Amino acid sequence: MNEYPLPTPHPTSAHPARVYNVWLGGKDHYPVDQEAAELAAVANPTIVPSVRANRAFLGRAVRHLSAAGIRQFLDIGTGIPAAENTHEVAQRAAPESRVVYVDNDPIVLTHARALLVSGPDGHTDYVQADARDVDTILAEASRTLDLDRPVALMLVAIMQYIKDTEDPWDIVRRLLDRLAPGSYLVLSHPAADVTAPEVAESMRIYNERAASHASATPRTQKEVERFFDGLEILEPGVVTLTRWRPEPSDGTDDTLPMWCAVARKP
Repeated sequence: MNEYPLPTPHPTSAHPARVYNVWLGGKDHYPVDQEAAELAAVANPTIVPSVRANRAFLGRAVRHLSAAGIRQFLDIGTGIPAAENTHEVAQRAAPESRVVYVDNDPIVLTHARALLVSGPDGHTDYVQADARDVDTILAEASRTLDLDRPVALMLVAIMQYIKDTEDPWDIVRRLLDRLAPGSYLVLSHPAADVTAPEVAESMRIYNERAASHASATPRTQKEVERFFDGLEILEPGVVTLTRWRPEPSDGTDDTLPMWCAVARKP
């Protein structure tokens, strides 16, 4: 039996990538995802602006790392393609950039192969695997990425789907252990200590409709900081989304309940 079950093609429970697609205004989801997304957004009206701010954070982080010389990106928990995907941002800055996308939903994989097409100078690849399956992810990613050279590990709004009992901090450590010095971690995570009642209620609604292996856990700033143990956290540290090196178009609402940061492996 597969230790990390993959979603079924005709689901009876919500899946993170498809629920996220609803919040981004996409059309690639099922009724169960639509229901979970809409009810959670009613309970927590900051969800949709948070999702959009999270996407903007991803773009700023990729642009920063591209300017710092990073040319390899491992994006785990890709989700269904939307505007400004990792490879688009990276290859706009450096056309030779190589990107591997990882997700466990077969719908994501289908769309990724069709839409996440590399420019002629770079390369993209797609791995269908669960975020917990570190060995498979790294083995498959190494077909495209040189793990002996710096890689940006992108864990953008994904680690909340790993339960405390599964030790998400150890999963991140094991991923980073295999990456070269000079690699980076880019991570964002729903906050348990910003607009806490609304976040708790929206998570409860989502979890009632999600498969047990895809339930979500918000975490405090201190718990999110643990993901960066042993790394050099870039300024301004672990902050809410709009406080991480914002651009004029990003807004200034620092009550959006997600923590984020970028850090370098020494």
